[in-house]
Parts: sequence; structure tokens; C-alpha cells
Amino acid sequence: MRKKAIISVTSKQTDSDESAIEVVTPGEFYKEDNFYYAVYNETELSGMEGTTTTLKVMPDSLLLSREGTTATEMRFKKYAKDLILYNTPYGVMEMKIETKDLTVNLDENGGDVAINYNLTIAGQNPQNTILKVNIKA
Repeated sequence: MRKKAIISVTSKQTDSDESAIEVVTPGEFYKEDNFYYAVYNETELSGMEGTTTTLKVMPDSLLLSREGTTATEMRFKKYAKDLILYNTPYGVMEMKIETKDLTVNLDENGGDVAINYNLTIAGQNPQNTILKVNIKA
């Protein structure tokens, strides 16, 4: 059964003096085929207005899918590397993700997902990033 949810996504680059970026938005949360899903619409604040983000959370991995003005599929699995294409209104970027750690603590009422990963864009130096998702259903 789909539930209304408040979804908070916080991203922080660990080697930067800049503060974390946090987006809090309404969305839906549900369980299907033993996987949890969180779905929300991006806003102007995130720079991806017109995009729907779906998080498919499995016990040992997370798939972040975006469709709309921005399109991508980012796979996070502990100790795994992934090469992705990130389509934006301004062009396509090639990105590499190396997941260092992933923690999932979800049930029917929501919970938390934490991901520690290195992100490399177009051959630049990797940026270590902490991504935290909190879902309140």
C-alpha cells in the first residue's frame, strides 16, 4: 500500500568547506516485491524541476532513478563501482560512482539510508560524498 511520506535527502562532500545540501519534500513510500520504494518530484531548489526521482531500496543496495528534465540511474552497492550517464538539459555527463559503505534501516514506517561514496565526473578528482535519506511515512 502506498503511503504519503516526507522524504529528506542530505548530501555533503566531505572534503569541502561548504555546508550540506538538504532537500525535504513530500512523496510516496511503499513496499513491492520485498523492496522499498520512495518516489518524489524534484523542485526548483534542487535544480531539477520537472524530474521525478525514485529510490528502490534493497537490503544491500539502492537504485536512484531520475526521469524528466534530468535522467539517470545511479546504483549504489557496498564496494561496487558503476559508470553512469547523467542526462541534463545542458548535456550529458559521464560519472563514476565507487560505493564505500551503505547502510539500510527501513521498515513499513520509513527509516534511514546512508551512503558513503566517491563521485568522479568526467575524469576529475573523486569527491567523497555522504548521502543520507530519511523517510517518514
